[in-house]
Amino acid sequence: MQIILYDTTLRDGTQREGVSLSARDKLLIAQRLDRLGVHYIEGGWPGSNPKDIEFFKQACHLRLERAVVTAFGSTRRANIEVAKDSNIRALLDAGTRAVAIFGKSSCRRWNMCSKRRPKRTWP
Repeated sequence: MQIILYDTTLRDGTQREGVSLSARDKLLIAQRLDRLGVHYIEGGWPGSNPKDIEFFKQACHLRLERAVVTAFGSTRRANIEVAKDSNIRALLDAGTRAVAIFGKSSCRRWNMCSKRRPKRTWP
């Protein structure tokens, strides 16, 4: 059995109050995670803030042995064509070999984002 490690430290790990990493900090942590043997490193949400923009600009120059830097983002926004969605464009422009995309799946969240009612109610 093979175990694949996907690390979210550079995004989830920075959401705590008082934690703020510079682009340089994130690059150094990514190098350490690579040395630890992590397969995928979630770099954050490209375009969400200047530090993440800078991180993705520089991350493509890292010489990682194993790890693949991954951009994180969501599906297109409601009522916007995918080709015109700035979040999707930021994911593509990040230049990573991998992208992790999440979608809204709860009825409450779906209703809030789509401003419609689903045809089917899930348990």
